[in-house]
Formats: sequence, C-alpha cells, structure tokens
Amino acid sequence: MLKSIKKFWKYLGAKLNSLFNEHADPKVQLEQAITEAQDQHRRLKEQAANVIANQKQTAMRLDEAMAELEKLNRNAQQAVLMADEATRSGDTAKATEYTTAAEAFANQLIAKERDIEGLKTMSLQATQAAEQAKAAVQQNSRVLQQKLAEKQQLLSQLDQAKMQEQMNTAMASLSEQVGDDVPTLAEVKEKIETRYAKAKGMAEIQDMSVESKMVEIEQAAVNVEAQARLSEIRSKLGIGESAPATGTTATAGGDGTAAATEEPPAAG
Repeated sequence: MLKSIKKFWKYLGAKLNSLFNEHADPKVQLEQAITEAQDQHRRLKEQAANVIANQKQTAMRLDEAMAELEKLNRNAQQAVLMADEATRSGDTAKATEYTTAAEAFANQLIAKERDIEGLKTMSLQATQAAEQAKAAVQQNSRVLQQKLAEKQQLLSQLDQAKMQEQMNTAMASLSEQVGDDVPTLAEVKEKIETRYAKAKGMAEIQDMSVESKMVEIEQAAVNVEAQARLSEIRSKLGIGESAPATGTTATAGGDGTAAATEEPPAAG
C-alpha cells in the first residue's frame, strides 16, 4: 500500500511538472535560468574570495614568521657574541647567563623554523587553491557570458516563433470558418464573382433585346429630325450649309449616331 502511494505521488508530481512546462512562458523560464546562473556565479566568486583571502592571510603569517625568525637569529648571534666576550674577560657569571640566553634563542629559532616550514606548506597549498579558484571564476564568467548571449538569441527566436504562429493563425483564418456569423474570404469572393457574372450576363441580354434596338432607332430618328430643323433655321437666316470636309453626309447609324456615307464625285 505504501509503495503504491509513493508511486502515485511520483506520478502526480511528474504530471504536474509536465503541465507546468507545457503552459509556462518560455521567456519567464529563460529569465529564471539566467538568474540562477548569475546567482551561482556570485556564490562562486564569494567562495573564491574566501580562498584567496585565506591565501593572503597565510602569506602574511609566513612573512611575520620570517621576520621573527630573522630577529631571533640576530638575538641568538648577539647572545653568543656577548657570552664569548664575557668568557674572554673572565666574567664567568655573565658568560653563563649569555650562554643560557643564547640557548633559549636557539630553541625559539628551532620552533620558529618548524612553524615556518608548516606555514610554507600551507602557503603553497593556499596559493594553488587561490589560483584554481581564480581559474574557476574566469571559466564560469565565460560560460555566463555565453549564456547571456544565448539568452538574446533565444529571445529573438522566441519572438520570431510568436510572429510565425500569429501569421499561421491569420492565414488559417482566411481559409477556415471563423464562426457562424463570419464568412470566409473564399465564400465572399465566390459571392462577388457570381453577382458580377450575373450582372454582365444581364447586360449582354439587354443589348440583344428588340426593345433596345427600337430605342436606338427612335434615337436615330430624333437625331435626323433635329438635323433637318437646324437646316431649316439656317436657310431662313441665310446661312449656307457647310459641307463636310471629306465630302460626306451624315446618316443615322444603327447605334443612334451619325454615320458618314461617301457621295460620288460630280461629273465632268
């Protein structure tokens, strides 16, 4: 029973994680990843700073120990010289005191030399650790810069993907039914073309009808009558008829306009 419950919780966790990744904003997730990388780099720098600080402190202790060793060495030499001088002057008591002091300085020298050997080993190890820490920070810094550059590239690709998705949606809406009250572009196009073709067909039928021909003939008769009335008015006014430049006279055409007919040339 307990095993089944554990399996169920693992399955539920995986399911929730899958749903979260499916609906999560990639831009936000990318920003989270970069922020985490920056935090890791900051923590690495802090650790490297501690390692370098330890190396600096070890180096300072070694320098101080070397200075103390030099001082002890001088004091020991001075005590030996003073003991030797007291011995030659016959002052046995002072010679003994200086000799004892020289031995004490010598013991301190031995202890300090041991400390220095230990500090040298520690300083060497701390220096190596500091160099490794610096190298790690530099390497991680390059990785972080690459991630930042990759972030900009991924953001650009994400924007392109969104634009392409919007374009795909727009193109699909031109060929698919958006809703019951919204026709597609193809349906509107077919409706307009059908209406246009029907109008053109009606126009051709009207041009072929008898009524249209009768209207044309009546219009031609009106035009002939108007020309005759104008000729009568010109005759009363004593205005001569102006012959056409091409030697033609106007007759009514079939479409209601004056058609030119050529007159035969005058004889001899």
